[in-house]
Amino acid sequence: MMKLQEIKEKSIDELKDLILEFKKELFALRMGHNKLKQLENTASIRNKKKDIARAKTVLRQKELQAQA
Repeated sequence: MMKLQEIKEKSIDELKDLILEFKKELFALRMGHNKLKQLENTASIRNKKKDIARAKTVLRQKELQAQA
């Protein structure tokens, strides 16, 4: 799980790349769960979704600041 402060330090382009990376990781977690019907850490899917939401929130804040 990535800390909010770490996310805030990234630029807009880095955030977009980070969100894409998180989405790929989430997809891999879901596919692994569907195939094996088990995960070592079942909270990992929820944590990855939260990471995506954090990154999207910070990205939107930075975009709005850039417009102002």
